[in-house]
Amino acid sequence: MKRIFSGVQPTGTVTIGNYIGAFRQFVELQHEYDCIFCIVDQHAITVQQDPQELRENIRSLAALYLAVGLDPKKVTLFIQSEVPAHAQAAWIMQCISSIGELERMTQFKDKSTGKEAVSASLLTYPPLMAADILLYQTDIVPVGDDQKQHIELTRDLAERFNKRYKNVVKLPEIQLPKHGARIKSLQDPTKKMSKSDENQKATIRLLDTPKQIEKKIKSAVTDSEGFVAYDPENKPGVSNLLAIEASLRGVSIDEVVKKYEGSQYGAFKQGVADVVISHLAPIQQRYEELIVSEELDLLLDQGAEKANAIASQTLSQMEDAMGLGRKRAK
Repeated sequence: MKRIFSGVQPTGTVTIGNYIGAFRQFVELQHEYDCIFCIVDQHAITVQQDPQELRENIRSLAALYLAVGLDPKKVTLFIQSEVPAHAQAAWIMQCISSIGELERMTQFKDKSTGKEAVSASLLTYPPLMAADILLYQTDIVPVGDDQKQHIELTRDLAERFNKRYKNVVKLPEIQLPKHGARIKSLQDPTKKMSKSDENQKATIRLLDTPKQIEKKIKSAVTDSEGFVAYDPENKPGVSNLLAIEASLRGVSIDEVVKKYEGSQYGAFKQGVADVVISHLAPIQQRYEELIVSEELDLLLDQGAEKANAIASQTLSQMEDAMGLGRKRAK
């Protein structure tokens, strides 16, 4: 089986957009690939985090990974900081990176522009990301368009290492998301739904209560035309709600449009809210069981042990190729 690696930062709460766009695909991929899923807490500290909140978010994200349907017998789920090889390999990746190519990263430019000072880790974030991927001899990395540049750099660094030292690491392939629903903000349906959005009404989070979900969807921006139709350009708000329901039900947009034919927006929004609440109920129930259980810690311990075994072997080969330390016995 080919190996997939994916990492998610434990910042904010997973949104329904994250779920539809990524997490639900992870559940499908686990049947076809050797999947390694990492909670990248070391990436999270490129900006200042509240320690207690970060620790809670790490555990919460792990519980959500499992609650949405990942099978720990089929996947490896672990926390990045519990596998020391990530930080060690990141230093190696930094040593073969140039400042110029790191400064050209779009995300660094976006996050540093106009600021008096930024963390050095914001610049060296991509080499850590490269280390995350290369340590597991990854075949495929599923990412959104915003991370494509980082994976291209990862491939460049892998090729550079192999040519400069020894053919140790695999060049991963980029897998962009399948064409499908890209869930938009409920308050500005021209923009992507984001877990970092300061407007609480803009985002449905997987752990929102039924009342919160209903309230957010009922206050979602639509238009003044008063009829349900799928037209992302002229009716982005209505189209976004249609996409949410169609994605969760696994049906076509046309089928959802037909369901609400002749409906007023009030009834339409209530119907979408009911679908979202119903779909998330078993996920939330499983999450509540996991978050207080010893089972979650046991599964994370097992994941860290599996990840350490793979990553340590690759790190050892990388260090040996570079001439670090004493020569290892064969």
